[in-house]
Amino acid sequence: MDFADIKNDIAFRKIFGNEQKTAPLISFLNAALQLEGDERVVRVALANPYQFPRIAGEKATILDVRATDQSGRKFVVEMQVANKKGFDKRVQYYIARDYSMQIDSGDDYPMLNPAYFIGILDFPFGEGDKYNTHHLVLEKETYEHLLKDIQFAFIQLPKFNLDINELVTPIDRWTYFIKHSTELRIIPDFAQTDEGLNTAFIEADRHNWTKEERIAYDNVLIKETDEKQEKLKADEKAHEEGVEEGKVAMILGMHEEGFSVPQIAKVSKKTEEEVFKIIEKSKNR
Repeated sequence: MDFADIKNDIAFRKIFGNEQKTAPLISFLNAALQLEGDERVVRVALANPYQFPRIAGEKATILDVRATDQSGRKFVVEMQVANKKGFDKRVQYYIARDYSMQIDSGDDYPMLNPAYFIGILDFPFGEGDKYNTHHLVLEKETYEHLLKDIQFAFIQLPKFNLDINELVTPIDRWTYFIKHSTELRIIPDFAQTDEGLNTAFIEADRHNWTKEERIAYDNVLIKETDEKQEKLKADEKAHEEGVEEGKVAMILGMHEEGFSVPQIAKVSKKTEEEVFKIIEKSKNR
């Protein structure tokens, strides 16, 4: 078997955004939020089901997966690879928007159903070593939990360090799948008793994908590699510019102290002509 990288947009949406096979999403929601008994998700309807790109390389039509369960609760599941500025504010805005848009002006507030944001993060978020965190609105001193309708759960992949024989909870098993899928060649035993997780493994096997899906998956990998190379070049350029600015400052400082051009050139490892041009340019500013 050849399991895809779940952090890839195509794989993520194929597994969690498939309206024909919702068992993986249901299993994951229950695991991530530790829902039990009457609280468990039984059925979900996708607000933005996965739509495969019409042509290779076309941007996927959704950025995350949004779903509603049998009791009307709202869920947003998102894979976030890069820790972009304002991430914390964005997720609060997203879920608050989904929560408020359930009713129109003049509707009764009791019609609002709880809304949950679940972020799968490829970067650490917050202090501590716990990889799966659950954030609630609590009273500052007593920790009383009165405001229950908006909650957040984050799965921080860098903090997950369990071996396959150390998995205990459903979210342990799901996180292992998400982080280590490409290292596996068979469906492990821990997935056999979970219909949703077992289905996720089957859907992640690229041997079962269409040619168009495999091409789109590879195109995402190519795009990510290109973006990383561009960032690396930009960082290198910024570093070089910083080094050059430091040399210019040193040259001008030595000139003000009375050092000769040959002396400055020797220390700065520039030619005498380059040193002279830098000094003359500073005079013309």
